[in-house]
Amino acid sequence: MKTLFFPRLAWMGIQKNRKLYTPYILSAIGMVMMFYIMHSLSYSPLLHEMKGGGQTELILSLGKFVIAFFSLLFLFYTNSFLIRRRYKEFGLYNILGMDKASIGRIIFWESLIVAAAGLLFGIGLGIAFSKLAELGLLNAIHGEIDYRFTVSAEGVRFTALIYGIIFFLMMLRSLLQVRKSKPLELLKSERAGEKPPKANWLFAVPGIVILAAAYYLAVSIRSPLTALVIFFIAVLMVILATYLLFISGSVTLCRFLQSRPRYYYRKDHFVSVSSMAYRMKRNGAGLASICILSTMVLVMISSTASLYFGGSDTISARCPQDNSIAVELWDVDRLTEDTLSAIRAEYESAMDEHGFSPRNVTEYPYATITGNLTGTEIDPEAGTESFAVNYDEVRSIYFIDEAVYNRLTGEAVSLEPGQALLQPLHCGFRGDRLQIRGAVFSIIGQPGSSVTFAEANQIVMPTFLMVIRSFDELLPLDDLINPVYDIPMLSVKYYYGYDAPDGAPDEEILSVFRDQQQALKDLPQIRAENGTYTYDAECSTQLKTSFFSTYGALFFLGIMLSIVFIFAAAMIIYYKQVSEGYEDRARFAIMRKVGMTKEDIKKSINSQVLTVFFAPLLMAGLHLGFAFPLIWKLLQLFSLRNLTLAILVTLAAFLLFAAVYGVIYKITAGAYYSIVSSAKDE
Repeated sequence: MKTLFFPRLAWMGIQKNRKLYTPYILSAIGMVMMFYIMHSLSYSPLLHEMKGGGQTELILSLGKFVIAFFSLLFLFYTNSFLIRRRYKEFGLYNILGMDKASIGRIIFWESLIVAAAGLLFGIGLGIAFSKLAELGLLNAIHGEIDYRFTVSAEGVRFTALIYGIIFFLMMLRSLLQVRKSKPLELLKSERAGEKPPKANWLFAVPGIVILAAAYYLAVSIRSPLTALVIFFIAVLMVILATYLLFISGSVTLCRFLQSRPRYYYRKDHFVSVSSMAYRMKRNGAGLASICILSTMVLVMISSTASLYFGGSDTISARCPQDNSIAVELWDVDRLTEDTLSAIRAEYESAMDEHGFSPRNVTEYPYATITGNLTGTEIDPEAGTESFAVNYDEVRSIYFIDEAVYNRLTGEAVSLEPGQALLQPLHCGFRGDRLQIRGAVFSIIGQPGSSVTFAEANQIVMPTFLMVIRSFDELLPLDDLINPVYDIPMLSVKYYYGYDAPDGAPDEEILSVFRDQQQALKDLPQIRAENGTYTYDAECSTQLKTSFFSTYGALFFLGIMLSIVFIFAAAMIIYYKQVSEGYEDRARFAIMRKVGMTKEDIKKSINSQVLTVFFAPLLMAGLHLGFAFPLIWKLLQLFSLRNLTLAILVTLAAFLLFAAVYGVIYKITAGAYYSIVSSAKDE
């Protein structure tokens, strides 16, 4: 009987506090379930066997460790809340003669019960829903559906190990908390109270300044490459500013409202504002966490969904023709008809062997160089030896000669030596000349027809498309060598692209594409002096497989992590409402004594809950709105060009999240009101 004494006390403690423990255990079950699903999918034999499965496995493997790390933080947060709520009970045990070692045994058995429930039900539900998740993933990445049901023994072992360690660490932390406390402190912990914090402009003002600076960075950056560098800095600034504003800025706002008699001295505002000011310093961090989690969900789901649903546009931009190869010729002197004829013959020979009749054949030589623009001069060597590159000044220049331009557009342009037509993309250009080291061009206008390079479709940085009289005018740039990579700075290439015959199967298209790549290995015309050769090859069929295996997996991961973060935000909100409900119960009982009706109490509760509850959502929406220009530039690096789609997906993500948030509000506000309205005349 004595051996069951402490387990029974632990079980009775969980039952008595089931309003607190049930969400906690459900959170643990959900985290364990999600981790097992992600782990089992990352080692799925179906992904291992399919094309592009390796990329999907890598993304899912990263995702499961994100869930594990987040679980550690979140479960520690909820566990510490539970222990604080149990202080009074543990203090009573201590006063009645139970030593801290015995209280430690109760905590041990409670931790063991919670861990057992979390692991058994979490892994069980993970196994039950793993097949559904696998079908969803395969649908997202356009993989072959397989209805065989398997259980990952490795997944069970690894999940049990990771979360066993997490539960063990939480138990140790709980034991240390109780061990360091004094019996009287435990007994009076609920009534210890907290002095109303003062308005702290010292932290509120920096919070506003840092947030404004982060917003300015997000909306002022022009180059997607700069956006990639600045993104993480801006994220850290937003997180810091959010915590400063919710912890100190919210208190300052409450004090400001209290200084406005017309607003403050009203029944539905008086109690709510004073209550918020009383505890906001402690709960502001929780609100900031909810805001950050909400922003993470919105950014993650909107960006991954935009990439996924914009797949057709992305593939078209990356690969405008079914098959294409751009061969590096190394220098201008190799740009001869003999070289181009040799490459063309290899392409056509590979197609003839398959009886392949291409459509819409497009071929042309072109050259490209990159450098920093200052006024009307391009310096190709600027920034090659430094990481401190101003990407807003970087320009990529693509050259074709007038003969190629006339053949592609049907025009009859005739240029004099040194003359050029310049078409700016993603930027502007003012000037009648452009100098690139020793090559000087007189700009006489823009091309009459838009010229689109296959490679330039993938460029999102500011670009100049130039029509020149002859490639010989680029000879002064031929000797420029990149000192970092020891390769020519002027890249001279030959593009050959075509569309497959109607009805051609994917395997045949891929087979021809591979044979053409193989044929290049034997061409002496494209080999550098050190024996190397380079080409850029794109196949739309191959790209589709790679695209959906990567972006489909990212979209799936975005959904899974969003579910985890939403669930975590809901639990934080729930515990915050319950905690504040217990703390406000006595105050509302006093208000009822002085004449406040239940209807007045309900209005006051609605005023407080609405103000506090929807502040993180509104702030998250504000973060998302200012972050969208930065996010859009990052999406362009992945060849997404459909701005309308990105805007609509982002708006849909916010509205959907707001609807879920509203449901959470209804549930948690009900829990808060039930606690407060049950107050006795204490």
